[in-house]
Amino acid sequence: MPVINRIADLADEVTAWRRDFHTHPELMFDVHRTARIVAEKLRSFGCDEVVTGIGRTGVVGVIRGARGPGGRVVGLRADMDALPITEATGAAYASATPGLMHACGHDGHTAMLLGAAKYLAETRNFDGTAVVIFQPAEEGGGGGKEMVADGLMDRFGIQEVYGMHNWPGTPVGDFAIRPGPMMAAADRFTVTVEGKGGHAAQPNRCVDTLLVACQIVVALQSVVSRNTDPHDPAVLSVCSFRAGETFNVIPQTATLLGTVRTLQPHTQDLMEERIKAVATATAAAYGASATVAYRRGYPVTFNHPEQTAFMAEIDRSVGRTVRTDIPPEMGAEDFSYMLLERPGAYIFMGNGDSASCHHPAYDFDDSAIPFGASLWARIVEQRMPAR
Repeated sequence: MPVINRIADLADEVTAWRRDFHTHPELMFDVHRTARIVAEKLRSFGCDEVVTGIGRTGVVGVIRGARGPGGRVVGLRADMDALPITEATGAAYASATPGLMHACGHDGHTAMLLGAAKYLAETRNFDGTAVVIFQPAEEGGGGGKEMVADGLMDRFGIQEVYGMHNWPGTPVGDFAIRPGPMMAAADRFTVTVEGKGGHAAQPNRCVDTLLVACQIVVALQSVVSRNTDPHDPAVLSVCSFRAGETFNVIPQTATLLGTVRTLQPHTQDLMEERIKAVATATAAAYGASATVAYRRGYPVTFNHPEQTAFMAEIDRSVGRTVRTDIPPEMGAEDFSYMLLERPGAYIFMGNGDSASCHHPAYDFDDSAIPFGASLWARIVEQRMPAR
């Protein structure tokens, strides 16, 4: 059977944990209830060490193989935080906190890693050390970076690290992975346009910031279409336009907010350079001025070749289908910070025909739990086989 029998036996229990987390979502670093429950369960499983407060509210559990300390040290990471979205699933276990929900499946990620931890602590059928990592603030807070900065890798001696995310639209039991860039770097920019405000009936006496900002939005689309290599993916999206307060006043300022996604450092540099040049030159052409604030965010999630090949082989022993030819995903993931510190890999796991992540109707598919938890356990057992 692809799924470990003992983990299949735990599926109902793990599902109950998942639904409890779903009912009680928490944001960013404020995952105090979730972290407390995770730590309590890890202690009850008999983990050799349970450490809280890593990266502010992260939790780490250490499980040593049957031969005790020594051998390889492998890290497995799950994220714990939810999103500021009002839930629309209608589930009996729906969010009990207005305006918050687990709309990205981190409840499932946490529960699956707990299930694997319970199994590994019971069996210890490996020669080495498994470090289970429960991270806060993946959704924009950089919790992965905070845990690394707090000494995660060195403190626990982690030599390689693995991550996983559910993926709507892929059948339950299927996996997808690729070497190299798996997910994009995510940057953000703010363009502030300064013109000359005045009465809407006298536009000739004004410098219309709305007109200028509209021209900048259109001009920015040329950056990807005409400046980047068509074989090197990049995304530029302007997502917010703020200007004016009433129907008959041309505003003095306008503000644009947007995001940039890239897979290569040189393309990231190019995008920043061209956004600044296009925005300022376009504004000047209309008699206005523009300033651009550009902030780099999560780096590229880069899968290391050896660990990717290993993880794909494990998937074939656990899952039904494993794709290794998928294109990179232009979303971003702060597991990237851990992969900058240690070799490892990140994989997508099927979540069936659910709504997309970050949608109010999204829900984690509980039938995926045995596959995900078995994958975690097999990584440990086969990367550090008992001798």
